[in-house]
Amino acid sequence: MARPDPWRLDTAPYPVSDDFQTRFQDLDVNGHINNVAFAALFESGRVLLNRRIRPWAERPANERTMVASVEITYLAEGNFPDPVTITSGVGRIGTSSWTIIQAMFQGGHCIATCDAVIVCRTDGEARPLRPEMAMELGKLLVSA
Repeated sequence: MARPDPWRLDTAPYPVSDDFQTRFQDLDVNGHINNVAFAALFESGRVLLNRRIRPWAERPANERTMVASVEITYLAEGNFPDPVTITSGVGRIGTSSWTIIQAMFQGGHCIATCDAVIVCRTDGEARPLRPEMAMELGKLLVSA
């Protein structure tokens, strides 16, 4: 797997930043944060980003969003009890999906990146994003 572009390793391009506390139970046998914990931390960042896009109460009852794919690139070990910062933004807006790109920082260094494709479904089928949804996503584009 290729190393991420250098701009991905800086906090500045990402419009959203959230801090998360690591947990002792996240450690692997080597005493580092395990890959499942990395995925859960990125998931928490994605959920918070999506909640900024629009209030959940305003979306149509028949609209659902779901993760279609997730790719994590591990760059360094994570440690407990140090907190992590998850930076997030929209990397691409498609017809019926968008990509959230993220980076995880600990101690001022990028320790992982994550790309997740989110698909919008209405009545059980992929449908084009509502115009107001695409507009809100556009406000969170990463400035590479």
